Amino acid sequence: MLKTKTSIRVRYSETDKMGYVYYGNYAAYFEVARVETLRELGISYKEMEDSGTMLPVLEYSIKYYKPAFYDELLTIETEIRTMPGVRITFHYKTINASGVVLNEAHTTLVFINMATNKPMKMPTIVADKFSPYFQLP
Repeated sequence: MLKTKTSIRVRYSETDKMGYVYYGNYAAYFEVARVETLRELGISYKEMEDSGTMLPVLEYSIKYYKPAFYDELLTIETEIRTMPGVRITFHYKTINASGVVLNEAHTTLVFINMATNKPMKMPTIVADKFSPYFQLP
């Protein structure tokens, strides 16, 4: 399993009339966490796309428990629990500075060959970065 943490500070424009982070903004927060998780592994979304592979979202699900507010520093814990293949699933937990879990979510993305626009196995160069986290004992 691979686990990372990404910090995000809530901007005023991301809140609604009630002062809560607007629910739709969490998708953007998770995208930041997802990109940073891959970056920590040495994988660049841009380089992956430049080499002909894209990763569109297939599925997104979230369960809300508590709201986040303007200027709060949030931590997005991101986990990849199984070795990716054609699909990769990211699990997220948003935690405020007091340690309260605000929500839990997951996204599943699919590796797509940009030349054919069809699903493909994860590129070898990407698989090599993941394999140390998922080797059998």
